[in-house]
Amino acid sequence: MTISKTNRLSLVEQVVSQIESLIESGEWKIGNQIPPEMDLIQQFDVSRNTLREAVRSLVYAGLLVTKQGKGTFVRSSSALGAAIERRIQQSSILETLEVRHALEREGAQLAALRRNQEDIEQLRFHISACSRAAEVKDIKAYEEADIQLHKSIMVSSHNDLLIDLYEHMEHSLHESIHQIVEMSSDVNFHLNIHCKLIDAIIEQDVNRAIETVNEYIAQFKKSLSK
Repeated sequence: MTISKTNRLSLVEQVVSQIESLIESGEWKIGNQIPPEMDLIQQFDVSRNTLREAVRSLVYAGLLVTKQGKGTFVRSSSALGAAIERRIQQSSILETLEVRHALEREGAQLAALRRNQEDIEQLRFHISACSRAAEVKDIKAYEEADIQLHKSIMVSSHNDLLIDLYEHMEHSLHESIHQIVEMSSDVNFHLNIHCKLIDAIIEQDVNRAIETVNEYIAQFKKSLSK
């Protein structure tokens, strides 16, 4: 068996790699417009055609999105995230909720086992934000605070793969939480059950943390069935 020599990356592949690094590092944030074409041509020291081919490749992969008349924007932090998002878009809200259940149950369990003092401070900060939003009946602010609370629970799990998977579902989580909150008139239930969950994690009560996740997912499923 002969082994052929590997080819050096083409200019297009080099530009794609550099853009991916800018996105993954957070220098180019999700939702932000990428720099003007001429700026990028100068920075990467490539031709217009090379740059455009690299951008087309990243649009096809789902990391970038081109909006007619507006420009090109960062859509996802990785090819994996883009693939997950495309798959979730083909799923029902019930399927998304069931995946949330699996991830959040494991996240809550690990968080209860592994949370540290910094995690506790973040959990308390985000549950307080939920409480303030609920008090003034600001649904949009509540939904955003709820997302950040769930992400902080995942961070408290100290499982990088679980955190990444959950992060890639953020857009779909926004959608499911928005629909669930919209279907339920009792925001206080959401707040109270999340307070119970945070207390369980802080007190390192693994069983109560799992039971609480099961409880609110069951309630959300009940809301969907109505």
